[in-house]
Parts: sequence; C-alpha cells; structure tokens
Amino acid sequence: GLVLVKNPHLDLMEEDVLYHLDLGTKTHNLPAMFGDIKFVCVGGSPNRMRAFAQFMRRELGLAAAGEDVPDICAGSDRYAMYRAGPVLSISHGMGIPSISIMLHELIKLLHHAKCRDVTIIRIGTSGGLGIEAGSVVITDTAVDSSFQPRFEQVVLDDVVVRSTELDKDLAEELLACSRDIPDFPTLIGHTMCTYDFYEGQGRLDGALCSFSSEKKLEYLRRAYDAGVRNIEMESTAFAALCGLCGLKGESCHFHLL
Repeated sequence: GLVLVKNPHLDLMEEDVLYHLDLGTKTHNLPAMFGDIKFVCVGGSPNRMRAFAQFMRRELGLAAAGEDVPDICAGSDRYAMYRAGPVLSISHGMGIPSISIMLHELIKLLHHAKCRDVTIIRIGTSGGLGIEAGSVVITDTAVDSSFQPRFEQVVLDDVVVRSTELDKDLAEELLACSRDIPDFPTLIGHTMCTYDFYEGQGRLDGALCSFSSEKKLEYLRRAYDAGVRNIEMESTAFAALCGLCGLKGESCHFHLL
C-alpha cells in the first residue's frame, strides 16, 4: 500500500527539496504532517481547490464558524495545497507540463510521509462530447489525440510510451456514489487529453486555425465513435504517473457547455 518512487538517485540525496511545493525532507516533518492522508484531490484552479477543502472540512465536521483553511504551500506561488483531515486538496495549473511537475513532487511527498493506500482523484471541468451539459464524466481510460491509451514522454532523446488506464473498480464505485446526486447526470467514458486548448481541441476561435468547421466535426465524430466523451489537458499524464507509482487514481470532469 505504500506510494512508490522509481528513482534510485533519491537514495543518494542528503535532502529532497520539493521546490514547487515549498516543502522538503529536512525542513519539514513530512510523516507527521501528511502520514495519515488517505485521499488526494487535485484540480487546476487554486481557488477551486481552496473551496473544495473548505467544503470537505464542513462535511467532516472539522471547520469552526468563519475559520479559514491555510495554504500549506504559501511560500510558493506555483501551487496551492490545503488539508481537510485525511483529505489533501492541491491545485495543478493547466496542461500536462504543469500537472506533471506537481505530481512528481506530490508522489515524493506521499512516499516520504510513508502514506499507505492513497486514492487520488482529479476533479475539474472539461469539454463534453455528445453528452448533456452539466454531466459528470468519470474516466475509465485517458487517450491521446489519436484516441490511443498512451502517454508519450520524451526522456533525453528517447520517446517513452506509458499506459494510461485508470482504476476501473474506483470508477464503478464513484458511479455508484453518483446515484445519490440526481442533479448531475454521470457516466463512464474515455477522456481525450490534448496539449493545447485551441487548435488541439478543434476550436475555431483561437489566434490560429488551420482547419475547416467540417473537418473539425468529422474529427469529433471519430473521437465519439472511439469512446471519447470529454476533452481536457491533463488526464494522460495523470493516469500514467498514478499507475507507475502505485496510486489508485481516477479522473472526474464536469462538462460546462
């Protein structure tokens, strides 16, 4: 149940500085601060993750009237981190590079803190594909722009391909929980991850657009036929890192429009 790190160089380091989280193995007692964490929820916006932490504190009966929740990463302006009992709430910014940096340091944090049996869930907004506005998509598999379940990472000058399947039992468990919240239609489907918000997601309103509206619709139809139900910018990196490091991971997205 321990969180794994697959880097032999870490054992040779006198101190591991989690630079973008403003934490470190010498400056902080990570097991005392985080050893009992069981759930980690990550999302793009610092304000949303602060609001989520406040919500969780109320739900768990931990919040006093008017009490604010402190930002554990206040010494950094990259990410924000809040705690509500056994639940950690962290922002990751937008796109694969931003979430990847945060996840590397988060995974090391959970490892150094000796956390066990941690579940991590990405919560955020996305563009829906052929589904009702206001729906929640629970991801079973994250796919790339070619609808393939893979995350390609360039390491030095090699292209490393990693699996992007998420925990299917957790997806079914979340779907079962959704039945208690009838206001939000919920489904399981593939999530497509792109490297760009505009051209990469077929939008016609960016500073550049190299395709016609007909070409866009033909591509989106093929994506739907491949099982894609929403599009965002982080899921393949999220799924790959969680899977490699022994984290039970899932991704849930709210379709705005």
